[in-house]
Amino acid sequence: MKPSLILGIFLAYTVLLFAVTWITARKANNQSFYIGNRISPWFVVAYGMIGASLSGVTFMSVPGWVKETQFSYMIVVLGYLFGYFTIALVLLPLYYRLKLTSIYTYLDKRFGFWSYKTGAGFFILSRILGASLRMFLVINVLQIFVFDAWHVPFWINVLIFITLIILYTLKGGIRTIVWTDTLQTTFMLLAVILSVFYISKELGTSVFKLAGTVIDSSVSKMFITDWHNERFFLKQFFSGMFITISMTGLDQEMMQKNLSCRNLKEAQKNMFTFSGTLVFVNFLFLVLGAFLLIYAQSRNVTVAMSDDLFPTIALNYLTPVAGIVFLIGLISAAFPSADGALTSLTTSVSIDFLGLEKKQGMTEARKTKTRYAVHITIALIFFISILIFRSLNDRAIIDKLFTIAGYTYGPLLGLYTFGLFTKRQVNDKVTPYIAILSPVICYFLSMYSEELFNGYKFGFELLLLNGFLTFMGLFAFSHKSQE
Repeated sequence: MKPSLILGIFLAYTVLLFAVTWITARKANNQSFYIGNRISPWFVVAYGMIGASLSGVTFMSVPGWVKETQFSYMIVVLGYLFGYFTIALVLLPLYYRLKLTSIYTYLDKRFGFWSYKTGAGFFILSRILGASLRMFLVINVLQIFVFDAWHVPFWINVLIFITLIILYTLKGGIRTIVWTDTLQTTFMLLAVILSVFYISKELGTSVFKLAGTVIDSSVSKMFITDWHNERFFLKQFFSGMFITISMTGLDQEMMQKNLSCRNLKEAQKNMFTFSGTLVFVNFLFLVLGAFLLIYAQSRNVTVAMSDDLFPTIALNYLTPVAGIVFLIGLISAAFPSADGALTSLTTSVSIDFLGLEKKQGMTEARKTKTRYAVHITIALIFFISILIFRSLNDRAIIDKLFTIAGYTYGPLLGLYTFGLFTKRQVNDKVTPYIAILSPVICYFLSMYSEELFNGYKFGFELLLLNGFLTFMGLFAFSHKSQE
């Protein structure tokens, strides 16, 4: 596929995105940016969150992962489902009852200043790392298939992408993202479905016959029963459950969309609908990965990294139409992870660290200018982070993402669990030290787990250990509440 055609598709999609932005961002104010004035239709939020949850990471890494892990990822997805139920029944009622804009304000009410700043700080670190990885994945594909052909430096590619994200999120924020995510989810799902069809057509068989081949092969294996294995099914299930609770329920980006619903009941409807649909969509991605693997074996296609399998086949081996479908899907997957992250980080910094909501003497215009400055600063941090990550492109992106999440979301899991399920009061000034020490301990245990635990190798359950260590550290420096 010619680079000019790829660039033309990207620009056409961007124009469509900005048309939606222009409609939704009119007469937007700070409350529109933070919580969409709490008027977002729950079914629109639920549908759009599919794209925001999957992102470019799922779009490319999950299909490429099938060769190494078969369908074992589905056990993690089933864990996700139970995690979403927990969010809907435990966390959302809390957030709505306290009328939160930033969910980390709860830590201030429950524990105090330092616990509050620690929670918000870990979210900012987590989201910057995770969103930068997701954006890097997509930008790198554009670099390889478009900008390298024109000898355009990688940093210019990054700058263009970041600038587009700034422009369409700067004013409308969540009010805009709720609707642009809906558009992006539609294109991403169409891309997956059509890619499955085009692969089967190229192989000269039907989708159903090819699916039967997958079911009869070892690729469809879900349950790994060796407890030493990092993908042991029980570890996968509980890791998926707590990854969801941490990376969605304790994440400002994901909860900010839920809090834009009209009320708690609608937010819960959104969560239940979204979680059920997400199970099916993730399964579809694994089926796509199996189809890609069969195609690669039949055509002797080899790639250096599993993340490259989908783009290599779509853009170099299938028909031009299939390549266009892939590209639209990839772009659709890229924008939700970037726009939501930028908006939620702006919200957290503006409210949790600058306290814009509490500054009664500051005019609305002044608050808006400050928010704009925060927005652009965070975008600059994304720019720098993506450049750094390019030199680290040595393993599956999704594996990196969850490994990082295990270290940075663990303290948040421990803090909220302690706050929700105990009545004890922590030593607020000690909380930052506990939250930093827990991931450090986890890192060393993970490095030497096979020597220390008779061959046991940590997987995604590292998040649980991290949260547990934080919880026990808080308990050790706590006392009975006098209230």
